[in-house]
Amino acid sequence: MNRDLKREDEVIQPAPAGLPTPQDWEHVSSAAGPELFVCKARFDTLINPRTEVEMVRTVLETPNWVNIVALTRDRKIVLVRQFRFGPSRVTTEIPGGVIDPGETHEAAARRELREETGYTSDKWRLLGWVEPNPAFHDNLCYHWLAEDCEQTEECEPDPGEDIGVIALSEPDMRREVSEGRLRHVLALSGLSHVFDLWSDER
Repeated sequence: MNRDLKREDEVIQPAPAGLPTPQDWEHVSSAAGPELFVCKARFDTLINPRTEVEMVRTVLETPNWVNIVALTRDRKIVLVRQFRFGPSRVTTEIPGGVIDPGETHEAAARRELREETGYTSDKWRLLGWVEPNPAFHDNLCYHWLAEDCEQTEECEPDPGEDIGVIALSEPDMRREVSEGRLRHVLALSGLSHVFDLWSDER
């Protein structure tokens, strides 16, 4: 289980009175699954409180992630273009990556922005965090805002990365969204803290 989630800033407030609240599922046992490249599978046996039926459910134990809404001094948005194996095509996204063991999410945000794009900033603010897919992932993704960014260093992509870096105006970034090149839900989640991405479609 991802113990990194058990931190003070991730405390979940009680649901308001009157909100439907299903019972927690009783945990019976856990079995280790295969070690995958980006996560580790775990098979949990639980009891559905509604049916009292014992079921096995898959959990992917995954490191926490971070991504960055990076704005230059003239308010352009720093984006990356890279081939993604899921859709098997090149996508547009905001910079981001895995938080290394022992690393804070702010330190990871600074590192990922520098490594993927060469941009750095002294003006950082935490935008929030989300659960990427709580159906089977156990991790968080932290959204950070970096302002007044400047390209001060060479990119240092990981061996498994091939990244193109662009800095777009807000209208051009919104076009990446409307034309389907920027569809990564975690990138959209981060950007939506700063921009009203779909206002023209309402």
